[in-house]
Amino acid sequence: MAERFDADRDHLRAVAHRMLGSRDEADDAVQEAWLRADRIDLDTVENPTGWLTTVTARVCLDMLRARRARPVPSAALVEAPDAVEPEAEAVLAESVGRALLVVLDRLSPAQRVAFVLHDLFAVPFEEVAAAVDRSVPAAKKLASRARERVRGTPVTDPARHAGHRRIVAAFLAASRGGDLDTLLELLAPDVVRRADRVAAPASARSVRGARQVADETREFAARARAGEVALVDGSPGIVIAPRGRLLAVLRVRIDGGRISEVDVIADPARLSRVALAVGPLP
Repeated sequence: MAERFDADRDHLRAVAHRMLGSRDEADDAVQEAWLRADRIDLDTVENPTGWLTTVTARVCLDMLRARRARPVPSAALVEAPDAVEPEAEAVLAESVGRALLVVLDRLSPAQRVAFVLHDLFAVPFEEVAAAVDRSVPAAKKLASRARERVRGTPVTDPARHAGHRRIVAAFLAASRGGDLDTLLELLAPDVVRRADRVAAPASARSVRGARQVADETREFAARARAGEVALVDGSPGIVIAPRGRLLAVLRVRIDGGRISEVDVIADPARLSRVALAVGPLP
């Protein structure tokens, strides 16, 4: 069992990371899965990898339920963007995706486990059902509802949507690199940046003009490194999510191929009302 577990450890950690959104918690879940697995005779297990995945999923489900029952204050969850290492953020973006973690956090524990197992790791629904202790039809329904929330509302104008997403992605990339020339190309001359009471002090709630917004944006490169393009109320926008924990949302309006408005939302009450999605996964 020890040899089998070691061979599957990276896979189990990847499953747990997507379910829990935290590398430290994922390591704890894998360790707990090992403690449970160590008591089992491997000869009685027909599919060791599938069985270990199910055990790990059950551990994660228990942890997600405990987290929901005793929610941690958001201030304790979100690390200041300036304190997050760029390398760690790059690894997170490549391995999981901040926007996906943010959306998964909004699912019920059972929905999250079902979606991660089936849609991200192609685990058969028979095994998904065993992991969430539901019937196969119920497990399929859990995954389907989660999939709808992850993908968001179907796009009515794919070409326009894709164009807007490219502009938002270019804005985020230029923000990370402090690329003033590109920012000025992307921003409309009379662009307005608005922010709520949590995102900015009263004296800086509104900024107007491409140069002013671009200069301000360059000052927040660290926050941009914790950003990722997502669907915000059905349109391309940006989530700021250090370590995958939602800190703020940028709702972006585009007119004539340039960004005309940026609304920065960080108030928890407002954030809870924003519809977030990732869109179709590759």
